[in-house]
Amino acid sequence: QLQLVESGGGLVQPGGSLRLSCASSGFTLDYYSIGWFRQAPGKEREGVSCITNSGSSTYYAGSVKGRFTISRDNAKNTVYLQMNSLKPEDTAVYYCATDPYQGQGTQVTVSS
Repeated sequence: QLQLVESGGGLVQPGGSLRLSCASSGFTLDYYSIGWFRQAPGKEREGVSCITNSGSSTYYAGSVKGRFTISRDNAKNTVYLQMNSLKPEDTAVYYCATDPYQGQGTQVTVSS
């Protein structure tokens, strides 16, 4: 079965950190650029970050720039999203995706 699987979400206090992982199953990520998206309740899905297949280029939304870092380990078929200095407004379900694949999402809650 070809799929992406996210992990690493959870509950964290403001100012804390989490590292999300996006692993592929049934195919290798080497040829794909990967994006992280998030959707908070009542809000539209937002693009957070993306990385090219080689890892040479990255993009960050303005709301996370300087706090989040995307990286990948193609040998492990995994893309990471390191999230630091988390804020309550970062609370959302986070998804990784590459056409035509998308994971099921992992919940990130930032609350004291």
